Amino acid sequence: MRDRLVVLHRGNRPPATARIERLADTVYATEEELPYLLPGADILLTWVTNTPAVREAWPDDPEKAPRWVHAASAGVDSLLFPALVDDPRVVLTNARGVYEQPTAEYVLGLILALAKDFPGTWEHQQRREWRPRPSDSITGRTVLVWGTGPIGRAIARLLRAVGMRVCGAGRRARRDDPDFGTVHGARSLRSALTEADYLVLAAPLTQDTRGMVDASVLAAMKPGARLINVGRGGLVDEEALIDHLAAGRLAGAALDVFAQEPLPAESPLWNMPGVMISPHTAGETTSEREALVEVFLDNLARHVEGRPLRNVVDRRRGYVVDDTHPA
Repeated sequence: MRDRLVVLHRGNRPPATARIERLADTVYATEEELPYLLPGADILLTWVTNTPAVREAWPDDPEKAPRWVHAASAGVDSLLFPALVDDPRVVLTNARGVYEQPTAEYVLGLILALAKDFPGTWEHQQRREWRPRPSDSITGRTVLVWGTGPIGRAIARLLRAVGMRVCGAGRRARRDDPDFGTVHGARSLRSALTEADYLVLAAPLTQDTRGMVDASVLAAMKPGARLINVGRGGLVDEEALIDHLAAGRLAGAALDVFAQEPLPAESPLWNMPGVMISPHTAGETTSEREALVEVFLDNLARHVEGRPLRNVVDRRRGYVVDDTHPA
């Protein structure tokens, strides 16, 4: 008997639907339709990410809930609601492997843009002003990457390749890490912050990481340092960040994610000097959709054949656990 698969979408269905439909009886649901189509499904593919729709549509009867949920994203924080997390019969997987290199490239681009003041150069060009000025070098600058999962590791490898000094911050302190060298835990984090020219956030949003960059962390950062967030907006206390930027304690920030998305038009962040805003696109590429569906199709074939699934999320921790590279 074939599995019943529900694909959550917003009018933009995934590519390769014919290949999906060959492996499962497939129905497509918008966020409004999901409460009516989800009960009784075996599998849910959330092609829409960062939405409360799944939590709101989740069946009250556990027997009618899907046994496998696949997120077409790296982050799964919107899926970590109690009914899903506490049900031992449900398996949650994600799109690990798709976003690592694109996000690392984006972070390098942001660091270069901040150091070389590309936004200022563009403004001068628009006003037809010839204004030569020096810029910062990134070679030898220190970067602290907070989040030592696969995205953080890809960032570390690329930044090392261009001559930056990189260290990490994670749950467990260690030395001789293959990508970070030194990984700082809670005890040594403050001293690492005082030495970092750039703090890059690449951690998942969990109960442990929500609000981790608060006023005390920002105050501990090196004067003139810059913050880059490509993780989740909820990692940062945005009011505290605004205060520190306004006071000139930080040289700037590049923010791709926010506590509320889209970022409200009235947010002071839009117009703050030295701040770059992007609309949660750090990992997006022109080939992203094809890569996302290939990850799901591989897992769907594994499911049909009874083989173990890849990218299984530890629902208590909120991410895929890699024993070879501890967080």
